[in-house]
Amino acid sequence: MHCEIVSIDNREERSRFIARRFLPLIKGRVLDVGCDRAHLKRLVPGLDYVGIDVGGSPDRVVNLEQERIPFDDRSFDFVLCSDVLEHLDNLHQTFGELIRVARGHVVVSLPNNYANARRPVERGRGSIGHYGLPPDAPKDRHKWFFSLSEAAEFFQTQTQRHPAELVELFCIEKPRLAWVRALRHLRYSSASYRNRYAHSAWAVFRRT
Repeated sequence: MHCEIVSIDNREERSRFIARRFLPLIKGRVLDVGCDRAHLKRLVPGLDYVGIDVGGSPDRVVNLEQERIPFDDRSFDFVLCSDVLEHLDNLHQTFGELIRVARGHVVVSLPNNYANARRPVERGRGSIGHYGLPPDAPKDRHKWFFSLSEAAEFFQTQTQRHPAELVELFCIEKPRLAWVRALRHLRYSSASYRNRYAHSAWAVFRRT
């Protein structure tokens, strides 16, 4: 699994990365699962676009923990689900739904929770992203805690369970000084390095 250097600090920047990185695949009828404010629709004009989410500005409000994706089998040429599955108790079932409604490509990303947790755990202070225990019940939180290696293994094994081919698997990490990256690569094995420093895993599937 190769790693790409990308700076992503918010949802709009992530959508910009998606629009740039996967532009050749984003065509035909497009389903954006967990679309938030539907940035992709604006960034790639002219799409036959449908965005679903429980909040934000979706075309259709869908609570994926309470209902299936409300479309027929093989309805979409491109299906996107970026940093959504970790918020759902029914992660595995929802992944199957992504494949079910696709007739072309499916792009899925998952965060690397180890990278987010490493510094607070090592220092013994601070909070860990969407985990922890806030005074008031949060509107949203992650339901799964996993490493980049586990995310990659999840993606690789899904082709045995669903009619899909894994076309590409890669991770992204934030820009750092070249000498810092080189020293860290010398200190850690490839898998350990990615678990410590890469911040998300990305998979491209093709429906078979």
